Amino acid sequence: MKYLPLNPEIFINNRKRFIKEMLPNSIAVFVSNDEWPANGDALHAFKQNTDLFWLSGITQEDSLVILFPDNPDPRMREVLVLVRPNELKEKWDGKRLRAKEATGISGIATIVWLDTLDALLQTWVHLADHIYLDTNENDRKASAVRGREYRFVDEMKAAYPLHSFQRAAKIMKQLRGIKTKEEIVVVQQAIDITEKTFRRLLQFIKPGVNECEIEAEIWHSFLSQRATGPAYGSIIAGGDNARTLHYVSNNADCKEGDLILMDFGAEYGNYCADLTRTIPVNGKFSPRQKIVYNACLHLHNYAKSILKPGITILDYTDKVGEAATKQFMKIGLLTKEAVKNEDKDNRAYRRYLYHGISHHLGIDVHDLGTRTEPVKAGMLFTIEPGIYIEEEKMGIRIENNFWLTKNGNIDLMKNIPITVEEIEALMKKK
Repeated sequence: MKYLPLNPEIFINNRKRFIKEMLPNSIAVFVSNDEWPANGDALHAFKQNTDLFWLSGITQEDSLVILFPDNPDPRMREVLVLVRPNELKEKWDGKRLRAKEATGISGIATIVWLDTLDALLQTWVHLADHIYLDTNENDRKASAVRGREYRFVDEMKAAYPLHSFQRAAKIMKQLRGIKTKEEIVVVQQAIDITEKTFRRLLQFIKPGVNECEIEAEIWHSFLSQRATGPAYGSIIAGGDNARTLHYVSNNADCKEGDLILMDFGAEYGNYCADLTRTIPVNGKFSPRQKIVYNACLHLHNYAKSILKPGITILDYTDKVGEAATKQFMKIGLLTKEAVKNEDKDNRAYRRYLYHGISHHLGIDVHDLGTRTEPVKAGMLFTIEPGIYIEEEKMGIRIENNFWLTKNGNIDLMKNIPITVEEIEALMKKK
């Protein structure tokens, strides 16, 4: 890992939170993600199961976390399972964790080697009444591939058919949605890295620069600050490319007079930042660009003012939609007649703002958390309204990250330039 060691209290507290929700005499088993094959004899870069990481801080493949708070042997109530270090494998693939190192990262005192697990797990399961197993219950899940966690569910149900099986994901969805102060410290580090990178880009971007060169600057800046890399594929979209929400070609030249939309964020300690800024390639907004940008910023600030504990995402989105309708009429995108005759299931403003306003953020960029119940203090959200105008070949989006408090929210990106005046002033200095 490139990042500095995280506070193990993050993972100690996370396990306590999960154990508190378990039924009496239950065991919970969490498994790593697969190592996915590429072509030939290669593997894709390994990415840990985020639930397992949330509980342990371990990023190594073939690991398991086992929680059995009612185990008669107190040493075995929290167990971390690792691959036994192998000299030959380490010559090829690098060092693997020793027991003491893994304890230092996770706070789990008992380390068991994977090649000894089967007999131990059978004994523990026979003592338990309920078995918690993990699956991916993120509402945005799209993969049809049956990963290791689902195969493990099949194996456990076949081996222990008379046990009561429980959904760990149901608990995880509630717990991971609420970020602790210790977690926010790590998120803030990812955001600070992202801020420094954005300020660097303000000095770098000019007409003639290619989108791929901007992406290269992002990679360089992230890695030089100990980030693992981008938290997701960076969107570097100049001109009309900005109307494609997940534009990832990043291969066009930036043109005089165009805007460039940049949606990127650092991953630090496996926690993600998610920033979007739209800036003028030549350092100066045109009068029309400034009008549309300020309308988008108005929506951003309005969303910030109402995203508080107690509101549902549905009501929040509807309120921002009403504000968007007024702004779009003000800047000449919608007429009174279009609004009067709109389809209530496909509002008129959706022609120019066709995505959601916020999503949960954390270890996953689209992190676990409720989308139907009222939001709660401790949740971490993006706020990212946009305006996309086909007729003007223009796309603008503005995104910051907010941690909800008891009475409101904290803008974790408050130090990142956001107004027309701030952006123009910093680009002028290059």
